Amino acid sequence: MKCWVCKRQARGYGHTDGRFQTADPRRYVLDWVFCSRRCQDAFHGLYGNWQRAKEGRIDKTEVAMIDPSDVELAAMRRCLKAFGEAAGEIGFAKPLGDYSETEALQVIDAIVTCWSDAMVAHHEATKFPPVRGMPPTPDPLAPDAANPFADLEDDLPWDEPKGRKP
Repeated sequence: MKCWVCKRQARGYGHTDGRFQTADPRRYVLDWVFCSRRCQDAFHGLYGNWQRAKEGRIDKTEVAMIDPSDVELAAMRRCLKAFGEAAGEIGFAKPLGDYSETEALQVIDAIVTCWSDAMVAHHEATKFPPVRGMPPTPDPLAPDAANPFADLEDDLPWDEPKGRKP
């Protein structure tokens, strides 16, 4: 089974719903399993906030946000190119507030797809420990990974190429 939070392979961490007795027909087996204690804690924090909101017990203070990890920040940077391509199709001169629903969903789809692909690529590259005598598997989100904008140096919309006038 896959981790309910990050979709990596689950490794023995789980969630047991003890609200109902064993013979109660409302009791069902949950597939909430996790790869690590970190994902399990993140799930329980979000689940607890959801339960309190559902029951109307949320106080007026802001709910704590989980800080993104270095891997997640690298995946966010990787999404800039997908965002730029989607926004380029719509037009850079058009303000974000003027996007139609279809255009906004196009941008969101580009970013979410890129984010998911980047996280899956990272987890696939790092799911196995290094083997002695073999070169390490390169992490696509490592800080020394190739610049995602390397192929765009001459195609930046805010920079005019030298020798060309508008």
